[in-house]
Amino acid sequence: MRESHLKASDRHDSAALYVTGQARFTDDLPFPADGLHIALGLSDKAHALITSCDVTACLASPGVVTVLTAADIPGVNDASPVAGDDPVFADGKVEYHGQAIFAVVAESAKAARMAVHQAHVTYEDLPACLTIDDALRENHLLEAPYTIGCDDIDAKLHDAPHLLTGQIDIGGQEHFYLEGQAAMASPGEAEDIFLQVSSQHPTEVQHKVARALGLAYHAVTVEVRRMGGGFGGKESQGNLPAIVAALAVKKTGRPAKLVYDRDEDMRVTGKRHDLRISYRVGYDDTGRILAMDVDQALRCGMSFDLSQAIAERAMLHAENCYFIQDVRVTSRLCRTHTPSNTAFRGFGGPQGMLGMERIIDEVAAHLDVDPMQVRQRNYYADHDEADAGQPTPYGQPVKDGLIKAMTTDLLASSDYYARRKDIEAFNRNATWCRKGIGFSPVKFGISFNKTFLNQAGALLHIYTDGSVHLNHGGTEMGQGLYTKVRQICARAFGIADDMVKITATTTGKVPNTSATAASSGTDLNGMATANAAATLKTRMAEYLAPLYQSDPAAVRFHDGKLWFGDASISFAEAAMQCWQGRVSLSATGFYATPDIHWDREAKKGSPFYYFAYGAAVTEVVVDLLTGESRVERADILHDAGASLNPAIDLGQIEGGYIQGLGWLTTEEVVYGTDGKLLTHAPSTYKIPACSDRPKQISVSLYDSGGNLSDTIHKSKAVGEPPFMLAISVYGAMSHALKGLGDYPKLNTPMTAEHLLMTANRLRAKRASD
Repeated sequence: MRESHLKASDRHDSAALYVTGQARFTDDLPFPADGLHIALGLSDKAHALITSCDVTACLASPGVVTVLTAADIPGVNDASPVAGDDPVFADGKVEYHGQAIFAVVAESAKAARMAVHQAHVTYEDLPACLTIDDALRENHLLEAPYTIGCDDIDAKLHDAPHLLTGQIDIGGQEHFYLEGQAAMASPGEAEDIFLQVSSQHPTEVQHKVARALGLAYHAVTVEVRRMGGGFGGKESQGNLPAIVAALAVKKTGRPAKLVYDRDEDMRVTGKRHDLRISYRVGYDDTGRILAMDVDQALRCGMSFDLSQAIAERAMLHAENCYFIQDVRVTSRLCRTHTPSNTAFRGFGGPQGMLGMERIIDEVAAHLDVDPMQVRQRNYYADHDEADAGQPTPYGQPVKDGLIKAMTTDLLASSDYYARRKDIEAFNRNATWCRKGIGFSPVKFGISFNKTFLNQAGALLHIYTDGSVHLNHGGTEMGQGLYTKVRQICARAFGIADDMVKITATTTGKVPNTSATAASSGTDLNGMATANAAATLKTRMAEYLAPLYQSDPAAVRFHDGKLWFGDASISFAEAAMQCWQGRVSLSATGFYATPDIHWDREAKKGSPFYYFAYGAAVTEVVVDLLTGESRVERADILHDAGASLNPAIDLGQIEGGYIQGLGWLTTEEVVYGTDGKLLTHAPSTYKIPACSDRPKQISVSLYDSGGNLSDTIHKSKAVGEPPFMLAISVYGAMSHALKGLGDYPKLNTPMTAEHLLMTANRLRAKRASD
C-alpha cells in the first residue's frame, strides 16, 4: 500500500491533518484564559487504610485554587462502567498503588503538579493480593468461577488415546495510545456542563459525570472529535478524568481540564488482562482433538471494570478455529490490589486464542508432526462444505467458515512448506542462531457480548447547496471510522465524499450510544447512516418524481445527480426544490444488529452476528547468545468481506499485527512486590519501534465475495481481528527453540531474557539426559 497510489476518497479524512500536526486533540483545543488545571494525588500503597489526609500545604501552594476529595462529590463517588465498585477518589481505603485520593486545582498545570506533592497522607497497611498466584491461593475472586461447555469432561478425557496437560502464563499489555487520557470541562447555563474528552464512550462519560454531580443526563453534553489512539483503553478509563474535571467546574465555576502525563497515565489506568491458562487435552494418533478442559485465571485488579465481559469473550474464543466435540472452559476473575484491568483490542479474545494455539503446537510436538497437520485436522468446516454449521462450545453454529480455503491459499502464497524445510536444514547446522516459522489462524466473533449494546444512531441534514452534514454515535480514534461512514453516506446519495461533512461525536445530537468498541463501529454506525440516507432519499424521490413524470421507485441517485429516466437534475438542485416544496431534509437513522442472543445463565446462544477470519505465517530468527529475536518475514491473508476502504483496512491489518507482535515479545508489564508499577514509562516499557517491524511483510485481503451476513455493503469488521494474526510469532519462536530439546513451553511476553533462559534450560536438560 503506497499513499501515492490512493485516490483522495481512499485517504483517512484526517490524514493530512495528522502528518502536518494540524489535527487537534483534547489538550490542543482552545482553553479559556481563566481555565484551571488539575493534577491527581495518588496512593503510594497497594492496600491500606487512610488514617489521615492533610492537604493544607497544597492549598497554601502558589497558584492553587482548591483541592477536591471524595467529600466534594455531591452525587455518587464512582467511575466504574458497570458494577459501581471503582471510586473516583479513595474514601478511607486505597486498593492499588496509584489510586487517586485527591486532586489539586490550580491556575497552571505546573502549579497543580508541584502542589500535589505537598499533601501529607498516612496509612495503616493491609495485606495486599497482587498476583494471580496470590488470588488463586487465597480464593480472592470477584465472583464465583464461571463455566461453559461439557459437563462430563473428565470421562471424555479419560476415553481419549492420549492426554496432554499444561499451563501457559500470558502477559498483560499497556495501551500506550499516543494521546493520554484527557478531559476538558466548561460551565454552561444553570448547572449544565459541557465536556470535550478523549473517550471511546461519550455516553458513558455523560452518565458517570451526571451521577457524580447529581444531575440529569440532559444537563451534561459530551463531545469527542478524535482521539490519538484508544485500543480499548478509553472505553471506561476516561470516566475518571472527566468526572474530576466536571467536579472542578462545579466547585469553582470556571473551566478546568485534566490531562495525564505518561507516567501518571500508566500508573492510574488498567491494562490488558494477564492470564494463566491451564489445560487438559485428549487427542488421538492423527492429532484430532477429542476433548479439552481449559481453565482461564485473569488478573482483574481491584474492581470489575469490564472484566466479566472480557473473560466471557476469552472463553468464547478458547477453541479459535477448531471444532472440538467436547470442551469445558472455566473462568476465574482474580481480584488483586492493582489497577483494574480493562478493555484492550480483542477484549480477551487474543488470550483465549493464544491458549488454543499453544495446545495445537504442543500436541504436534508430542506427535512429532508439523503443527499445520494438527490445525487442518481440527478446523471447522468452511461454509460451502457439507458439514458446515458445526456448533461452538457455546452452541452457535459456524455457518460462514472460510479458514480452510484461506489456509490453503496462504500456505501456497507464502511457500510455507519449502521454507519450513529450509529452516530446519539451517537449524541442524546452526550453533548460536536459530530460525523458526509459525502459522496461526483467526476466527473472531463480531458483536458486543451484551446484546442490547448492538445498536446505533445517526443524524443527517441535507443543505440546499447539496452539501450534507452527518453525525453518528461512533468515535474516531485513528481507525478510519469517520472516513468509512462518510463514504457510505456519499455512496447512498451518489455524491462526492467531500460533499459530506462528519462533525464531532456528541451526546447532544445522537443519544444513548454504545462504545466504539468490539470492532463494530462501522457495522453499527454505517448501517444507521445508510438507514437515515434511505429515509431522505425516499422523501426526495416521492416529492420530485411527479414533477418529472417519473415513478418514485425509479429515481436514481448517481454521479451527483438525481435521474428520472434520461432526465436529471443536480443533487443541489434537487435539495433546493425539496426545500421549496417544504420537504424535510433532516432525518435520523437507527440500526440494531439482528439474529444475535446470549443467555449467560444458560451459557448458550449466538452472541456474534458473524465471524471474521484471517491467517498469518511468520518467520523469526533468535540469537542464542543474547536471546534477542527478530521477525524476518510476515505473510498475512485477512478476511474483510467486501472491503469498504482497502487502504484503511490494510493499514489496520498491518498495525494490528505489529501491536500484537509487541504484546508477545517486548511489552512486559511488571509490578514490584509493593504493588508499584515498575514499567511506568517508555524508558522501562518497550513498544515496537520501526526497526522491530518485519523486514518483509506481505498483506492481502481475501476475496471471499463479501460477508454472508447482511452487513453494510457486505463488509466485515477489521479493527480487532488482525491483532491475533501475531500469534503466529509464538509458533515461530517455539519452532526456533524446539530443536534444542523438548517442546519449549514458552510464556509471553517472549522477551530476550525469557528466550535466553528457555534456550539455556532446554540445552541443560538435553545435556543432563
